[in-house]
Amino acid sequence: MAESVLVNRTRFTSSLANELVEPFHELSQKTRIPKSRLLDEAIEDLLKKYEKKDG
Repeated sequence: MAESVLVNRTRFTSSLANELVEPFHELSQKTRIPKSRLLDEAIEDLLKKYEKKDG
């Protein structure tokens, strides 16, 4: 099977707390926003939060 080519993204592996899995899935379905985009938004917010603390 051929591996998909990601041009603007980098694949990584992580895990999620069990109690967050279903609400995260439901949010993605409700908003029709892919989970990868929701994760991008969450990580951007997290980086901004810690940048303010350090800067």
